[in-house]
Amino acid sequence: MSPVVLADSGKNVKIFVLDTNVLMHDPTALFKFQEHHVYLPMTVLEELDNAKLGVSEVARNVRQTNRFIDELLTAQKQVVIEEGLQLNQFSAAEEPFKCSGRLYFQTQAHGSNLPESLPGNKNDNSILNTIISLREEIGDHQAILISKDINLRIKAAILGIKAEDYANDRVVDDLDLLFSGSRQLADDFWEGHGKQIESWQEEGKAYYEVQSLNGEEWYPNQFLYLDDEFEAIVRKRVENGFLIEVCQNYYGHRHSVWGITARNREQNFALNLLMDPEIDFVTLSGSAGTGKTLLALAAGLTQTLDQGIYKEIIMTRVTIPIGEDIGFLPGTEEEKMTPWMGALMDNMEVLTGNDQKDSWEQAATNDLLRNRIKIRSLNFMRGRTFQNKYIIIDEAQNLTPKQMKTLVTRSGIGTKIVCLGNLKQIDTPYLTETTSGMTYVVDRFKHWEHSGHITLMNVERSRLADYASEKL
Repeated sequence: MSPVVLADSGKNVKIFVLDTNVLMHDPTALFKFQEHHVYLPMTVLEELDNAKLGVSEVARNVRQTNRFIDELLTAQKQVVIEEGLQLNQFSAAEEPFKCSGRLYFQTQAHGSNLPESLPGNKNDNSILNTIISLREEIGDHQAILISKDINLRIKAAILGIKAEDYANDRVVDDLDLLFSGSRQLADDFWEGHGKQIESWQEEGKAYYEVQSLNGEEWYPNQFLYLDDEFEAIVRKRVENGFLIEVCQNYYGHRHSVWGITARNREQNFALNLLMDPEIDFVTLSGSAGTGKTLLALAAGLTQTLDQGIYKEIIMTRVTIPIGEDIGFLPGTEEEKMTPWMGALMDNMEVLTGNDQKDSWEQAATNDLLRNRIKIRSLNFMRGRTFQNKYIIIDEAQNLTPKQMKTLVTRSGIGTKIVCLGNLKQIDTPYLTETTSGMTYVVDRFKHWEHSGHITLMNVERSRLADYASEKL
């Protein structure tokens, strides 16, 4: 076999060796390295072959990777494997990949007689041995291992092999840079804008048109506030500025939502988003006890049972256990999901006030709500379309961007989707705060006039939960 031939490559062009878990996580990783080359060891192809069967997200990603490679092979009729496949020959119009590098494969066995080679037949060691041999073939070019496996990156560093995490799916470099949904105005905001502000009343609502004097960059449905004096929401960009509307007041019992009132500024912002029929997609993030599920359920019950905007509430979440898996559960889809919906049951007790009702009234209320709140599994969402539904996706931080896209695109006419999650509690392997599907949609939807996001800050569960959230 001939060695790898890096044709027409400058010294600054690198060759990235992909670990299997990168392609299992993101099949489009093949096309994310711009002018640089991609190299797949034979061990990676073997692991892809072993993982292609099944209905899991990993198996689907593996099959998609195989289809990408097959199309690259068929698109180039006269293929010399050692010279690589041109990645810009990929023809899927819906995927605007901008890459000019090549895809190379391992074409010869690398024996364990190398002085730096690792013993045994472990796949990770095989990949490292392949990189050691590859560095001798490519001369001045740099070979970099890309893997989401921390232990493999540690072993590579010990052997002097440069290794990096896969970062192309990272939405923001730091979670602190993620859009929070609200912004505090400067204390001299009114004086600074002066006569450049117009105000009026319309249908019982107060509006302001604010000219952009200091280069403000506000997003649709972003909240603005001045301490406890002023709370408003940006409605849209207008000529030379923005149209903002004073927020609805959900603090007092006269303005409660299914008996729930806002206990802090962020909860009031959240209820403004949840109760606005013009906003189709809402994301609420925050630590445990900030009221995400309670607010979403209260708004859903009000708009479903009282106002009749939606036909029913559908609640779903990722089923990832904290401890050991308890195995298969008996019953129907809803019965299987019930153990995962403890948050729903706990909040339903608060909303229905079961402790203040007799047994007959409590049973009647529970039956009514059970008929209007459906629990569904994420596993059966593909191909469905939900019309006039109020959908709550709990624990959304454990979804990948692809899974989140699958769920959000299920929405039909008149449907509202509410995503709840705590980005500090991610249980899905290889997902981080900056690559979570929830982080992805918060960043991608912030420019859309029919979506809104707010980060809840204060724990309202109890003084014990507040102290634990702060100190533990």
